[in-house]
Amino acid sequence: MRKGIVLAGGAGTRLYPLTLAVSKQLVPVYNKPMVYYALSTLMLAGIRDILIITTPHDQPAFERLLHRGEDLGLRITYAAQPRPEGIAQAFLIGRNFIGGDPVALALGDNLFYGEGLTESLLRAAARTEGGTIFAYMVRDPERYGVVDFDPSGRAVAIEEKPSRPRSAWAVTGLYFYDAGVVDVAAALRPSARGELEITDVNGAYLRQGRLHVERLGRGVAWLDTGTHEALLQASTFIQTLETRQGLMVACLEEIAFRAGWITAGDVERIAKPMRDNAYGQYLLRVVAGEP
Repeated sequence: MRKGIVLAGGAGTRLYPLTLAVSKQLVPVYNKPMVYYALSTLMLAGIRDILIITTPHDQPAFERLLHRGEDLGLRITYAAQPRPEGIAQAFLIGRNFIGGDPVALALGDNLFYGEGLTESLLRAAARTEGGTIFAYMVRDPERYGVVDFDPSGRAVAIEEKPSRPRSAWAVTGLYFYDAGVVDVAAALRPSARGELEITDVNGAYLRQGRLHVERLGRGVAWLDTGTHEALLQASTFIQTLETRQGLMVACLEEIAFRAGWITAGDVERIAKPMRDNAYGQYLLRVVAGEP
């Protein structure tokens, strides 16, 4: 059974002063806390056992929001990241949680949406050996880890924030690995900026010939909500989609209900305190079969 980790630590300095008093991943993206989007991605991959890594200060706020996941048919546990020392640190913090199981890591400030996304997630979740990462074409690849492909489309190199990118395919903030990722992360040395780099984890799997790169097409949106501008763009994107379609993005209760993890009665109970707002009314329409 694949487990999931949401990395929701960090100082969120790029979003100051918004994040001086609240975790970045609890800031709203339109009508939901940012962490809902990362959680929804793991849930769409069929993952129900999830570890949320936060700062020690912010953990109680996440617990008030999500409790232990019982309302969503999930099992949510929490761990603290005392200092942000790289994405790959999540696997060391979550070593006991992972145990001998495969794991998926979602960054708490990344948002994915699009046709065929669920199928891509389920394919990645079904691979029990090696790793799977998702690449997305961007205009400014020098800001990201970049995947280079040979003429046959096989990934041959991954470079972190290259000054001269060899492709426009950026590595997104979603990673699937087998249980061996814990040992890979434990063997890493900090980079020049003092962090355990996820690019080094991916590089290790690539050298072993055990890294699958799934390219997300033009019909999928990947947004990093780590700046004020990106946060506004993401909120506008979600508001436009939901207003136009009448369907919510990253509605955790709907995902859980359609997966059979919770019942219609559970959804109605959750919706009752929110029946006077759009979110609660949407949940009631879901169980009535209206959307």
